[in-house]
This record gives sequence, structure tokens and C-alpha cells, in this order.
Amino acid sequence: MEKLTKEQIADALKVFSPATDSKLLSHLNSCVRCGLCADSCLYYLTSGEEQHIPANKVDMVSSVYRRYATFLGKLTPALVNARELDHDNVKEMTDVLFGACTMCGRCVAHCSVGVDIEYIVRKGREMLARMGFVPPSLQATVDAALETGNNMAIPEEELLDTLEWMEEELRDELDDPDARIPVNQPGAAVLYTLNPREPKFFPLSIAAMAKIFYAAGESWTLSTQMYDVTNYAFFSGKPDQAKTIADRMLSEMDNMKAGKLVLAECGHGARANRWEAPNYVGTGFPETITSVELIADYLKQGRIRTDCELNPETYTLHDPCNLVRMGGICREQRYILENTVKRFVEMTPHGIDNYCCGGGGGQLAMGEYNERRLKIAEIKAEQIRKTGAGVVVAPCHNCVDQLTQINIAYKLNVHIKTIAEVVSDALVLP
Repeated sequence: MEKLTKEQIADALKVFSPATDSKLLSHLNSCVRCGLCADSCLYYLTSGEEQHIPANKVDMVSSVYRRYATFLGKLTPALVNARELDHDNVKEMTDVLFGACTMCGRCVAHCSVGVDIEYIVRKGREMLARMGFVPPSLQATVDAALETGNNMAIPEEELLDTLEWMEEELRDELDDPDARIPVNQPGAAVLYTLNPREPKFFPLSIAAMAKIFYAAGESWTLSTQMYDVTNYAFFSGKPDQAKTIADRMLSEMDNMKAGKLVLAECGHGARANRWEAPNYVGTGFPETITSVELIADYLKQGRIRTDCELNPETYTLHDPCNLVRMGGICREQRYILENTVKRFVEMTPHGIDNYCCGGGGGQLAMGEYNERRLKIAEIKAEQIRKTGAGVVVAPCHNCVDQLTQINIAYKLNVHIKTIAEVVSDALVLP
């Protein structure tokens, strides 16, 4: 960091090119520093440190723009608070833009003029990435996906062993020797994806979704070549690597000749594949929906039947930021819970105003900031505690992982479940 070259700085400044990103320049020049975003941010609410106020994160990026791309910034930088890309500035930007932001977008919803702060943070990360300053643990996660096809570097043999085990469990539960978890079956109506955390740590969620597919009589398959719903390059600031990962998913859809792509419960996976991937690859994506939407459709169409009495505890719902606030998928999970659990209570606030769990923005992949990540989670822990619920439902495996750690750290004594697991428990089979 102490030896930033002219070439590194020049590459970083390409982010500000109006020919490629007029949106960034518009939003950089729109912040009026009113401060209404401050109380929306987990990091500022927890630390009280001014650099954690979202408007100040915007200023970190815009001050560099002023220094290198405006007349006054070049002539009298101190007059317009223009900052050099030097050791101290880059160090602070890395700590704040990577280590003190989950890119949850709650500040955007509270901005008085609609500045897309999350987008500016993402472009700030891209500047840092161009200079080589991605936190090593986050880049290692991206590298694993690029080198092995999934972000946890799970060997194909290990994946197949897990699927075979889950298939045996499924057959025993259903008392049907023909029940299957199909793999690499071309021509299926649905190509289903997984978050690698599922085969690694939460295999029962795979069996839960397989049970739902069984009940619905669905034609579906998994692919061993490309099943990873995540795209951590979305967080690392390297769009070229994000494109490579998105291209692989598009290619596998074509290879498998599947009817539609169904994204497993993963907030940023849904966003990265459904809404961002077309931007990366420069072409339309095939029909793509989330498993949450698919399950809601199954219920509405009568393809699956459920009994709320089978889930008698009190349930609450965590809204993943990328799925709900950024993706607009808010009503479907509530419809599902209304039809699968006996008692459902909302957190306060909830929906598009819900607090991030603290695991987004790549935080779960960045061991450098673990202590900070669990500290900001106290707000979510108190949200959960106040509901009095015994089960927290989260339609995102990153959120499930973070909530599981919150559950232990703050002694909540709750159960954490995915939507698929709740529905599976409530299924009434012929």
C-alpha cells in the first residue's frame, strides 16, 4: 500500500469514466450531506464513529473524484476536500468500504434525495480492487469459485456423496424407493442451484427442497458442473470475475436444456444471477426465479398441500436485504408462512425497512472483520428477542449462517430455518 504506482492509480480512476458509468457520477454529485442516512446504518448505530455514516462513505469516493477529475480539486484540493489516493486514504477506504458496510441498501431507502449509496460503495470497492486491495479472505472465496466451480471448493465426489446420502434419507422419510435427487439430467423443467453452504454444512435443506419437488411432481435436476448460486465477485469489486461466474451459469443452462433456472435461498445469489448477471454477460438470461417464488406458486396452484398444525411454534421472519429491499420479493415468503405455520409474528421493523443481519456484503467471507460483524449483529439479536419467537426463518443461507452465529453469541435459544425446511415440515403428502 505504501508503494502505490501511477499505473495503479490510473487504473483505479477508470471507474470514474463518464463513458462507462454516468450513473456513478450523477450519484456522487447528488449527496447533500443531510445526515438522514446515519440512523439507518448498523455500523454507525453500533460504533458511533463518523466515518461509518453512509454519507461519509460516499464522500470517501467522491473526494477522490474531486481530486483527480475536477478543476478545483486539481488546483486547490484542500478547498473542496479532495483527497489523494495515498497510503492513509486507501487504508481507510479499505477498512470502511469493505469492513464496515454490508451493502444492505437500507441507507438508500432513507436517503432524502435517493442517492444510491450501496452502488457508490460497490464502485469504491472496484477502485480498491483495481489497485489490488481486496481483503485476502474475500478474494480467496472468489478464487475458489473460479478455480473449482464453487466458492467452498467442494470436490465433485464429495458433493455426490452428500446428495446420495440425502437421497437415501428422502426415500426413508417418504417410504418410496423411487424418490430421487436427480443429477445432470438434461431436459428437466427446472435446473435447481445450491448455496455451497448446503452440501457443506446444511445438507438437510437440500432434502427439504427435494421433498417439495417430490410433492409437487416437478421435473428437476441439479448439475455437478455449475450449481453454485453465489457470486462473491459481486462483493469483491471485480466485474470481470463476476462475469466469468455468471457466464458459467448461463452456459450450464444451455447445456442442460432446462426450462428455467431456480435459485436456491440466497439473497445475493438471487441478485447476482437474476438482476446483475444480464449486465455482466451483456445478454438476456433465461427464465430465472427464486425458490421462494416457486414454492409460493406451488401453494397457490395447489401443487402442494400443507397443514399449519404441523408447525405449532411461534415463527418470525428475517428479510434478506438483497432479496427484499433490493429485489422486491417481500410478499411471497409471508404468504408461504401464513400457509405453513400456526403462529407468525413480524420483527420491528420488517420488510424493506428490516435491519441487515450483518453477514451481507461479503462480511461472512472476510475473517478480518469477524469481531465487528458480530458486534453489529446485536441489533438483529434484539429484534429477534423482542418477537418472542422460537423459530427464525431466513430465505438465505448466508443469513442462516450469520443468524446461527448470532444465536450462539447472544444466547437467543431459537431455531434457524430456511423457507424450504419450514414448508417441508408442513407438507401433507398423498
